[in-house]
Amino acid sequence: MYRNIRTTAGRSIVLLLLACLLPAWLQATSHIPPFRKGERVVFTGNSITHGGHYHSFIWLYYMTRFPDRPITIMNAGIGGESAWDIKDRLDTDVFNRKPTYVTLTFGMNDTGYDIFMKENARELARQRVDSSLTAYREIEKRLLRENKVTKVLIGGSPYDETSRFNGFILHGKNEAIREIVDAQRASAERNGWGFVDFNTPMLDINRREQAKDSTFTFCRIDRIHPDNDGQMVMAYEFLKAQGMAGKEVADVQIDAASGKTTVQKNCRISKLQASDEGVTFRYLAKSLPYPLDSIPRQGWGNKRSQLDGAKLIPFMEEMNQERLKVSGLRPGNYQLLIDGLPITRLSSDELAQGINLAAYPQTPQYRQAMKVLYLNEERFEVEKRFREYLWTSYTYLKKKGLLFADNQEALTAIQEELPKDPFLRASYGWYVKAMNPEVREVWQEYMESIVDKIYQINKPVIHQVELKRL
Repeated sequence: MYRNIRTTAGRSIVLLLLACLLPAWLQATSHIPPFRKGERVVFTGNSITHGGHYHSFIWLYYMTRFPDRPITIMNAGIGGESAWDIKDRLDTDVFNRKPTYVTLTFGMNDTGYDIFMKENARELARQRVDSSLTAYREIEKRLLRENKVTKVLIGGSPYDETSRFNGFILHGKNEAIREIVDAQRASAERNGWGFVDFNTPMLDINRREQAKDSTFTFCRIDRIHPDNDGQMVMAYEFLKAQGMAGKEVADVQIDAASGKTTVQKNCRISKLQASDEGVTFRYLAKSLPYPLDSIPRQGWGNKRSQLDGAKLIPFMEEMNQERLKVSGLRPGNYQLLIDGLPITRLSSDELAQGINLAAYPQTPQYRQAMKVLYLNEERFEVEKRFREYLWTSYTYLKKKGLLFADNQEALTAIQEELPKDPFLRASYGWYVKAMNPEVREVWQEYMESIVDKIYQINKPVIHQVELKRL
């Protein structure tokens, strides 16, 4: 991936009517191809991709839901970039990685910042949007040359102009971002590419949550960068566009009165035994439940977690159902055990209605999935080292004709800028290490070993399930 970087570098009716009135191209944008086995996916963008988690959360879904469908997802975000910067690194940071699937998002930096504090902000914003779309047309030409690569454009997350968590707001900025989103949508339709809009659904959540708490925001530091709750919402929107809503982890339905399994979806039930005292069976799912991290890791401000984001969307209902439904039990309360481990106590009525095992983090299968999550987080952290190295290379050294020079001249050029730039100071340590190809090689091998280990340990195993009458 990075080893040879220098060289290879009433409501229902209304909704139905609206759907009929919408242009066909707008309706079509809600579907994008799912990843196939062996897919090599590159997520291209700015700092929201560079330091963001959404692509990692998407990969975690595939790691757990499709354990026998290994794929590779690669981060190609560079903080601070706009479309005109991205077009210049497509060959050295995107297509050199031999992708089969490329996503592209831009717009936050393209629309500018200080211009929205000026009297002629609307005119200046129009100029910035025009300039961005001029650069995008060059990107479009380059993408069109890659006939065998699946292309998906992503309408970027919003600039939050409505939260009252602080007084500084760039009014009109998200309107300019949405002009770019609309242009992306039109380009996707014109070229037969996929399109996913992060902006609109995140604005909808903002409106809903800010009605209850005026200080709610996904972007707690600067109104720009979504924390991990927002990153989870972005991952959900991408997966939903891929058609993942309604795909259960597993669905087990048992009639204890007859001692028969009535439903077994994405799993296999064997050795079922039922009596007045309960039910036992062996359970082998084809997927693991999706694990949700409750720790606010590696976000802008580190205030909110992946789990916080899942609470804002119907993720558990739509994409993380490990159903267990047992009818015909003798009335009373039952202890649920898996592999002898007590999980919870449930009434016969609750079991007849059904429960979602994926909502119980103490199950053995959820604990197995958490190991995958932790390993994926480690991979994410190592990959970020590469992104810091590349951010320094593209942001500073490219301008000086020293891109991937990785020598003393490049190091001196960076050192001269250090006193003036706190962002460069934050990345400097990673550049000093990564300028050595041997270090990059070890990091790359480490990432590959993590992914290999994930695809070794993510295979579901047989569990003994017991419902014991209390």
